[in-house]
Amino acid sequence: MAALAICAITAALLKDRTGTQAPPPVRPGQPPPPDPGMIPLTIPEIKRLLAALTTRPRPRRLVIHWNAWTRRHQARSRWFHKRARLARHPEFAQVKL
Repeated sequence: MAALAICAITAALLKDRTGTQAPPPVRPGQPPPPDPGMIPLTIPEIKRLLAALTTRPRPRRLVIHWNAWTRRHQARSRWFHKRARLARHPEFAQVKL
């Protein structure tokens, strides 16, 4: 329970520093950004990082590279899913967040 609380606090504190996502699409035909950025660190991702860096005999460089690749891929997927959603439901484009 304490470990989960530590992961949750860490994710909340690092949300602004680790989230570098590109702005979401505003129209269905918009081309993708050259760099989608990365999603912020999540509680499960922090848990995986801590477990991978403390228990498994894998090189740190590999663990950190895999984490960055995963978060970048998730940001790219999120961007494309939002664009596809705009194509299906154009009324979502009028919603300002």
